[in-house]
Amino acid sequence: MSNYEVEYHTVETPDKVNLSARVFKPKDKIKDNLVIVLVHPYSVLGGRQALLKGIATGLAGNGYRAVTFDMRGVGRSTGRASLTGFAEVSDVIAVCNWVPEKLSSDRILLVGSSAGAAIAGSAVDQVEQVVGYVSLGYPFGMMASILFGRHQKAILRSTKPKLFVMGTQDGFTSVKQLENKLKSAAAPHETHLIQGVGHFEMEGPAYDADMVKLIPKFIDSLEVKQPVL
Repeated sequence: MSNYEVEYHTVETPDKVNLSARVFKPKDKIKDNLVIVLVHPYSVLGGRQALLKGIATGLAGNGYRAVTFDMRGVGRSTGRASLTGFAEVSDVIAVCNWVPEKLSSDRILLVGSSAGAAIAGSAVDQVEQVVGYVSLGYPFGMMASILFGRHQKAILRSTKPKLFVMGTQDGFTSVKQLENKLKSAAAPHETHLIQGVGHFEMEGPAYDADMVKLIPKFIDSLEVKQPVL
C-alpha cells in the first residue's frame, strides 16, 4: 500500500498552453510547507514527467509535496516543444505561479533533470517563491551548449542556493567542465558527484533513491526567511 496520493491537474500558461500536471502528496503529515517542482528532461528526445515519478513518489513518502508536469507538446499537454527550451521556461514559471494558489505554499524548490535543469535554471530568478534549485546532470558541455548555452547565464548569476548533482562519467559534461562553469557562479552553490555514473544512467530509476536522499538534505540547508516585523 502506497504512502502517498496523486492528484491530477491542468495548468494554463499565459500563452494558453494547457499543461498536464500531477501533485504527489504524503498520506500522513506534511513535513514542510515547501513544494518541490520537478522539471523533466529534453522533450525532443522523449523527456516526460513519468521519468520523474520515482523521485516524486519518494519525496512524497518522506513528507514532501512534489509536482511533476509535461512541458508543452508532451503527453497530454498542448502546444509544441521547442529545440532550445526557451518556450518551456514559461511552462515552469506557470507551474510555479500555480503552486501558491492551489497548494498554499510560498516556498518552492525547483529541481531540473538534464535539459530540464537548464530550463528550470532560467526560471529560478523569475519566480519570487523559488528559494532554491537542484540540477541533476546540467548539460554544460560544449556540444550541449549549442542548444542550451543561452540558459547558463541565468542560473550562474542567481544568488539563490544551488546544488549541482552529476555523474563523473556524464557524456555531456565532464567534471572539469562543471568545475570551470561553477567558478563564475554566484554563491551559494555546491556540487555532489556520483562516481562512475553516466548521464542517462543517473536519469534512470536505479538512482531515484539517491536523489530522494540528496534533495531533503539540501532542503534542510535552506534558510527559512522570517517575515520582517
